[in-house]
Amino acid sequence: MRYFIGVDVGGTTSTIAIGDEQRNLRFVSDQFPTRSSAGPVATIEDISQQIVSGLARFGATASDVAKVGLATPGPATLDGVLLKTPNLQADLWNQFPIRQGLQERLREISPSIEVNYIGDGQAAALGEFAIRTSAIDWTACETFASDLRVPKRTDIQSLFFVAVGTGLGGGEVRDGKVVPGSQGRAGHAGHLLLPHDAFRHEHDRKNKVGNAFCSAESAISLTALTYQLEYRLSLEIYRNHPLNSHTGTMKDRAKTLRQLSDAGDALAIELLDDQAKAIGIVMLMVNYIGDYDLLVIGGGVCDMSDTMRERYQKIAEQSYYDHALDGFRNLSSLAFSICGDEASVLGALRYSYE
Repeated sequence: MRYFIGVDVGGTTSTIAIGDEQRNLRFVSDQFPTRSSAGPVATIEDISQQIVSGLARFGATASDVAKVGLATPGPATLDGVLLKTPNLQADLWNQFPIRQGLQERLREISPSIEVNYIGDGQAAALGEFAIRTSAIDWTACETFASDLRVPKRTDIQSLFFVAVGTGLGGGEVRDGKVVPGSQGRAGHAGHLLLPHDAFRHEHDRKNKVGNAFCSAESAISLTALTYQLEYRLSLEIYRNHPLNSHTGTMKDRAKTLRQLSDAGDALAIELLDDQAKAIGIVMLMVNYIGDYDLLVIGGGVCDMSDTMRERYQKIAEQSYYDHALDGFRNLSSLAFSICGDEASVLGALRYSYE
């Protein structure tokens, strides 16, 4: 039996997936830390160990691997040379040839392994498309359960996907194929520029991400929530908010907002409402260019409670509608991912079959 591997390196955590030669999904690992501050060589070693451990579940070794698909935050070249990205420590990761580095490390174990590279936003779009259209059969995989609250469709040929995580990734599938772009950079919706009215406070407009202010990522990401939360907690209205007594970092506090919103916390709900408005505008801008069959929201927001998901979706759709030209107001709905946090690693797996 030959196996195919998908690897997703995120700004905070990484994941691997294993598929067989019949394109059955066999295993999705737990998320493990991306040691950004330790550099890419340390992360490559972690990935290698996870692959070996995952294969051992089936009595297999690296010599049974045909190909590996690797996804990372971008921007990066087509061949997986990382360029400066806000999500990985630049002094250690910038200009690192991560596709080549992972391939060389794996070839120390099995000399014939090949690694294909794809941006994480592109991978997320491809993973979502693959699961929705059964290009990968996930039904027998005990470590992955698709979110069946969102009906599967088999009639779609195009979609755009945004992944809300440490940053804001994006990716496109057109005519059933992922779109990498001429230099591998396609889909960077996180760096589209938003209008000033997408931000509640002047302070929020001063969050510089990459080389620009008022970008989509500066409004829709864990990075954005961390920046905005710190300011909110300094306001008199939130002086007694429980998060002011939290002993963790501001990023740790921002990670609790989803759970707080589920419990009805006004500050958490306000921040996520603002994010939903901004994502509606982003979806409109990408649809102006692509005119897609489906627009999908992925990442951690998919794990909100049903009540908050419905609220988030309604606000995003209303924001889309309010800003749209009449000819684009026939959007039926925005969709939440049926892959959750695993979209990118599933896309990397699907890309390994190329």
